Amino acid sequence: MIIKVDDINTDELQIYKELRENAFRSDRSFIADSPKVVNLLLESDLEIKSILATQEYYDEFMPLVQSKNIPKVYLTTKEEMSRIVGHKIHHNCMAHGIRPDDIALEGAGECIIMLDNITSSENVGSIARSAAALGVTSYFLPKSSPHPFNRRALRVSMGYAHRLGIYIYKDIFETIAALKSAGYRVYAAEVTEDSTPLSSLHVSAKWVLLMGHEGKGIAQDILDLCDEIVSIEMQEGIKSFNVGVAASILMYNFLKQQ
Repeated sequence: MIIKVDDINTDELQIYKELRENAFRSDRSFIADSPKVVNLLLESDLEIKSILATQEYYDEFMPLVQSKNIPKVYLTTKEEMSRIVGHKIHHNCMAHGIRPDDIALEGAGECIIMLDNITSSENVGSIARSAAALGVTSYFLPKSSPHPFNRRALRVSMGYAHRLGIYIYKDIFETIAALKSAGYRVYAAEVTEDSTPLSSLHVSAKWVLLMGHEGKGIAQDILDLCDEIVSIEMQEGIKSFNVGVAASILMYNFLKQQ
């Protein structure tokens, strides 16, 4: 049953305003926006608590909405939606869902993409999308980085972050040590004098690819813990790729070897 929004200030709609960027509730709630992202999540097994959308959205996608057991299906206008979320929006659909439980370190697959202090939601989302597309199923991030299910990161990943097993770590030194003890070879993506060119790299069966901060890269004390440093060959005078682009190139080549 569709519920027409008569009062944009009702408590049930406030979550659409509250959950911006890195904001989360203890019940693992998240907000997704745009039809492409919402529809992808509707096709998944994620729990969806409510949808907030316009009549145009329901006219086109009502069979998909009805295929899920969604407790609250709200009808509004784009103008009302903008007032609810507190800023102008360009899409006609949003959803409130519950993100899956994080995986245990022991439950990670053979291939892991790991971030060290990435600060951009766009980069977190872009790397998630590439990982899902290429078949890297485990995504390790520090607590200080944007979460893959924050609003912007989820939109940039086009919703594909839901296909990844997410592990949020507290201490990078302890986590790298635990991964090495579990049989993973840890590769750091960094340009150093002794880094292995990607074209010469021999990839282990169980691997972790560590990507560093957008500007500062990976600190030396962290590099010292890693098994090998790998760099992508570039034209003279070019110092680096965008971290999302570099992660995609490296993941593709690591998987191609396997």
